This record gives sequence, structure tokens and C-alpha cells, in this order.
Amino acid sequence: MLRIAVPNKGSLSGPAAEMLHEAGYQQRRESKELRIVDPVNEVEFFYLRPRDIAIYVSSGRLDIGITGRDLLIDSGANAEEILPLGFARSTFRFASKPGTANAVEDLKGKTVATSYEGIVAKHLADQGIDASVVHLDGAVETAIELGVAEVIADVVETGTSLRNAGLEVFGEPIMKSEAVVIRRTGADGEEPKVQQFLRRLQGVLVARTYVMMDYDCRVEQLEKAVALTPGLESPTVSPLHNEGWVAVRAMVPAKEAQRIMDDLYDIGARAILTTAIHACRL
Repeated sequence: MLRIAVPNKGSLSGPAAEMLHEAGYQQRRESKELRIVDPVNEVEFFYLRPRDIAIYVSSGRLDIGITGRDLLIDSGANAEEILPLGFARSTFRFASKPGTANAVEDLKGKTVATSYEGIVAKHLADQGIDASVVHLDGAVETAIELGVAEVIADVVETGTSLRNAGLEVFGEPIMKSEAVVIRRTGADGEEPKVQQFLRRLQGVLVARTYVMMDYDCRVEQLEKAVALTPGLESPTVSPLHNEGWVAVRAMVPAKEAQRIMDDLYDIGARAILTTAIHACRL
């Protein structure tokens, strides 16, 4: 039975459970449940603190887990990312009082406060910067005001909270994070149950990214229409009862669907429809 770690709370928890449900897996009904068994799919789910998941997976006690790329790197655990999941995205940046620093090179000899000591220490080491890193939990912006550090490193979304604290970001992003599937480094990547799990999640990602588009068009306009809707391999084309017309079906990116529909209409296509994709295998 495949043993999988899932975030039990925080920004990762809800989207992870939703994705697993869409992939056909049973999920817990109560937030107090720490473990459930899905006998149909031969999977056992363990609901753990997101920060701990990489440690459990690296120990080999659990086969795979869902956590944040930031938490994986920060943990220093012997685990690796095998599939990005596209949710819970965040960007890590340095910030300080204006005039303190303009680039990572300016951090030499300074103290950086952060809740992600592992990420920051690794980044500074990779850049060859000799700086001190202080670990703090919670709102690290206060560290500068209280003189604990000259610089902070934290998740930046709009930057509003930093500006309110009189701080500004500088330099290139330290890293960009999102939810990822992880496994122990060196584990058998061809294990059938793991591959099946990954295919299901990949199917959900594709289903969320694409829609199915159907339309009718004149035969003489088919090449132009196919250029607009090439599909993944090629579109399905079927003759209609009315001579000179064909029906076309293809997957198209959901974000571009409205524009494609406009372009198809302009070349004479009609009865243009889009349908959501609930599951797929590629």
C-alpha cells in the first residue's frame, strides 16, 4: 500500500486535498483525522505538519509527500522534488531599510533575519556571501526595527506589509516556491503505484489547464482552423452530413479559449463550443 504525506493545515492543505479528490482519491472528512486508508486505490494518507513532511519522506517511512518547495529546501532533508503542482506559489526576497543594500553582494558582514534559515543560508553560501542568519518565527519585519538584523528574507506577495514597515525589496528573488510532490532521494522512481499516483495528478493539472473545443467549419477553411487548434497531437476531424462541412475537436489552453473562439468565428467556423475536462491521461 502506498503511504503518502499530505499537509494537515495552512495554505497547502485545502488545495492539496482538492487535487487528490479530483484525482479520484478518498480524503478525510474531519480535520482532526490524522490518517485515513483508501482501500480501493491501495493508498494510506497521513496528515502532517507541512514543515515535517520532507523529514518523514526522507526517513523512508512514507513513500511520497506533498509539501512546499520552500519547506523541502529549508528542511535540508534527503528528499527531492518529482512533480510541481502549480498552487501555493510564493516568491522569497530580501528586504531592508532604503539605502541598506541594493544587491546580495551588499549583505557581506550583515545579519539576515528569516523564518527559513535553511533556504537563506544555502542561498548566501551559493553566492559566496559571508553573512549571519538569525532564525525567527512570525513577522520578521520587526527584527529590523528592534535591531536584531539589518536585513530580512521573507515571502513577498504584493509587498504592502513591507512598505508599511518602511522596508523595500532588493536584488533578485532568492527562490520561487509552489506545492510539489517529493520522494526520498534515490528512491525507485519506477515503482508502479508511485507512477500511477503521478499520472493521476498530471491528469488533473492538464484538465485544469485545457478545455475541449468543438466546432464546425467549411472544408476550404480547415487548414486555417487546424492552425488555430492544433491540439496535442492533432485535432479530430469528421465529415458532416452537409457536404463541404467538417466537425473538428481539439484540446486548447483554457486561458486562450475565448481568443481562439473569436479567431475561428472570423474564418467562418460555427457552432463553437468548449467543454471542461474533468480527467485525462496523456
